[in-house]
Amino acid sequence: MKNIFDLEIQNNSVDGKIVAGLERLSQVFKVLLWEKAKKHDLSPIQIQILIFIKHHSAAKTTVSYLSKEFNLTKATVSDTIKILERKEYISKIENEKDSRSYSMELTAKGLEIVLLTEDFTDPLFDLVAQRSENDKTILWKNMTSIIEQLHNLQVINVQSTCYNCGYFVQRDGKKHCQLMDIPLKTNDIRLDCPDHKAVRL
Repeated sequence: MKNIFDLEIQNNSVDGKIVAGLERLSQVFKVLLWEKAKKHDLSPIQIQILIFIKHHSAAKTTVSYLSKEFNLTKATVSDTIKILERKEYISKIENEKDSRSYSMELTAKGLEIVLLTEDFTDPLFDLVAQRSENDKTILWKNMTSIIEQLHNLQVINVQSTCYNCGYFVQRDGKKHCQLMDIPLKTNDIRLDCPDHKAVRL
């Protein structure tokens, strides 16, 4: 039995306490995001997609890519895109090779709303920044390991991390990036890399 919401199980197991703690942290992100959403008459996913578009290349702002990134159906992403376009926060860029495909870019109005909302993570960032470098390295090592394992189990979809990159290799048991030609230390591992190379299966 692994029910971490059963307080007897949770309080008598470090595993249970850690998982319960992670669940609490997930609630924090939801609360912070909802506060921004209500203030600016947007839904949380609308804010997340706008922020994502600002910080990623056009190749990653297609409906197909966004649906995988946010674990949503293409229909849900398409509906969200229509609303954002109607609000004049984004505009579509047609694919010259395929008229049925398009990517998105922010309008001036869209950029303005992103600048007002993308700081929703600041309270957590400030808390993490206060930790020692050693604490942060240990935390990041454990987080990346858990994320990698969840990705391997297909529980979450992480598209641009080092672990599923074509440039990532293991040399003598050590992680290495072939693009930069450097060994990868714990703090070098990226969750979302702009130079990510998709692995061809």
